[in-house]
This record gives sequence, C-alpha cells and structure tokens, in this order.
Amino acid sequence: MNFRDWNEQQDLTQFLHHEARLLDEHRWDEWQKLFTPDGLYWVPLVHGQADHLNHASLFCEDALLRSMRARRLEQARAYSQQPPTRTVHVLGNIALESRDDAGCTVRSTFLLLEWRKTEQRTFGGSVLHTLRRADDGWRIQTKRIDLVNCDAPHEALQVFL
Repeated sequence: MNFRDWNEQQDLTQFLHHEARLLDEHRWDEWQKLFTPDGLYWVPLVHGQADHLNHASLFCEDALLRSMRARRLEQARAYSQQPPTRTVHVLGNIALESRDDAGCTVRSTFLLLEWRKTEQRTFGGSVLHTLRRADDGWRIQTKRIDLVNCDAPHEALQVFL
C-alpha cells in the first residue's frame, strides 16, 4: 500500500467512525447531512437480495423516510423511546472495494449493541457504503446493511443500524 492509498484508507475509516458516532449520539440531522440528496439507506430482508425495488426490505429509506424516522425517535411522547434507546456501534474490517473519479465503495463489518428499556440486543453484519466525493469530504450515496440474521423474526427495529 502506498502513501496515497494509506491516507485514503485512513480518511475513509475516520468517515465511517464519525458516522457511527453520530448514530450513537442520536445526532440525526448531522447524520442525514452525510448522505447525497438522493442517498439511500437500505437493509435487505434476505441474504443476497439483488435490489430494493423488486423485493421487500427491512428498511429502504430515502431522505424523507430517514427524516420521518429520526423525528419519530425524538418525539417526547413516543412510548417505544421511553427511555430513549442507547446504542454502541463497533466497526471492523474496513476495506476499499473499488474507486473511480466520482467516489468509492467501502465494505466493513459491524456489531451493534442496543439497550432498550430493560433489554440488550445485538445485531451484526456487513455494510457496503457507496461514497461520493463532495467539496467538503465524502457523502453516502447508498448504505447497504446485510444483517447476519436478516431473515429471522425481529422485534421492532427502530434505531438506525
């Protein structure tokens, strides 16, 4: 790995860690700004799902749907968020998959610990970020999260993974 590649890898790693911190701290507006205007947050329902248009998904959210969910999570009267859900994202195996003039694709793994009311839950899987270059850094065009147990029954998934 040459110096340029190492710097780019560090830059991408810091971007993903920053995104995770925004999610853990419930800084939804700042997190939303990490996406391109047409950015997509997608969690497939089955392993190997080819697209989000012809199949059901656990989540498939554009800017409007992400914003609606963030507002719901912030509602003082939202029973499911009394007390608010707490999370910790742990990232690993961050690797540059491909790059072109417009941006790059980065694959990583994650572990999410969620504390909600009296229960701790664990989620894990892989994430594929399609990132685009912007004047002030990277923007997320697509964030695809493949849960290890995507096809298992889940109690309500509320927070962003």
